[in-house]
Amino acid sequence: MFRTAFLAALFLLALPAAAMEFEPVASIRAAALAAVAGGADAEAQVDPALRLPRCASGLSGEAASAGTVEVRCGDASGWRLFVPVRVRRSQDVLVLTRSVGAGEVVTERDFVVERRDAARIVGAALADPSAAIGRSARRTLAAGSVIGSNDLVAPRLVRRGDQVVLVSRDGPIEIRMQGKALGDAGIDDRVAVENSSSRRVVQGRVSPSGEIMVGR
Repeated sequence: MFRTAFLAALFLLALPAAAMEFEPVASIRAAALAAVAGGADAEAQVDPALRLPRCASGLSGEAASAGTVEVRCGDASGWRLFVPVRVRRSQDVLVLTRSVGAGEVVTERDFVVERRDAARIVGAALADPSAAIGRSARRTLAAGSVIGSNDLVAPRLVRRGDQVVLVSRDGPIEIRMQGKALGDAGIDDRVAVENSSSRRVVQGRVSPSGEIMVGR
């Protein structure tokens, strides 16, 4: 930006001061925005103190690189300026309307769907209400915060120390064994289980019935 302003100043010194008219900064900004998807939901960064000669033939803009637009004056002795442009990409997110405590189950009354600037969202945010309803907060979540994919967990069907059933299936053959859960887990979560007979520790996935599916 300093180099652009310096070159513009040198250009201005070569022109008669009395006859000089300046191009409105708003016109430069509009030309830059028009080159980026019609200027929808974007921001052009133009120094409000910038002074360039008024362009009689009108301005045009063309994307020069990612995040930059070249604005040109079509006059015979015209000028050009590279303008930084930031496109704001929005997305739907779930925003809490109240604080939710750790372990508390989220209901449809606890959030609203809002459209937010994607650049200001940290991590993967949830957009589908069905992905939040019925799940528990992993930690305390403040009102007004965006619900992230790692903020919620499935309701705990299995608790550490619970006696559970291990199920292993291979085609038509099914083997069922008793075991002890070594951690907390919800539906489709993986959990370590100790086989009560062999004392061997295995990993399994929690089924909707609370049984632990192991093997294939």
